[in-house]
Amino acid sequence: MPRKKLAAKDLWIQFEDVLAPRLGLTVWDRAVYSYLLRHTLVVGKTRLHFAVMSAARNLDLSHGTARQAVRRLNDLGALRLLERSKTGHLVEMRLPGQICPPGKNGGSPIAKQPVLDIEATDFMSTWALRKTIHDRERSACFYCMRRSPAKVLCLDHVVPRAHGGLNSYRNLVSCCLECNSHKSDRSARDFLRMLYRQGRLTPKEFDGRLRALKNLAAGKLRPILPTSAR
Repeated sequence: MPRKKLAAKDLWIQFEDVLAPRLGLTVWDRAVYSYLLRHTLVVGKTRLHFAVMSAARNLDLSHGTARQAVRRLNDLGALRLLERSKTGHLVEMRLPGQICPPGKNGGSPIAKQPVLDIEATDFMSTWALRKTIHDRERSACFYCMRRSPAKVLCLDHVVPRAHGGLNSYRNLVSCCLECNSHKSDRSARDFLRMLYRQGRLTPKEFDGRLRALKNLAAGKLRPILPTSAR
């Protein structure tokens, strides 16, 4: 990352006119991204160790809203969550021009990295690859099956990163914000049981979700790779 002083005008034009609308950022996503950017790249640092509760207090947000915004920004590639512990989060920030997918209005293209082996692909590494997981689920939450607008969907690790889960297509699913928040570090199977007990899944839907979970782990739910990654 360059450590020279950033041109604030160009940076905020990229953020407001290109990045935010293209990624469908909510007002809370924007607030958290701006706050983290202010304390990293704007002052010449790439990484920041911070407490979500402290950031939420400074932004006048609830702790849950700030936490969800950090998770969503990580899912979208606006930042990279390097470590999460009781002492806080360690993140690596990215400039708007390093995040935006190819397109109009000056969006900087994501570097093309030919992918020869889908099993070795990190599906969190680019916007295009993350989108293939959402497309595979057809805009529906993998867990509760509720269809949601793209801006309120995120990616969830079936096996949590804290438990060694990888960024493989076998371990990533499209998920609504509510399920992502309530699942936390539970196993996917336990979380589906909870949804069933709460009446949010019918017996038939519950059995179908368990089969889908089994098929996912077996590699039967392959996303369609973008042309540039084939």
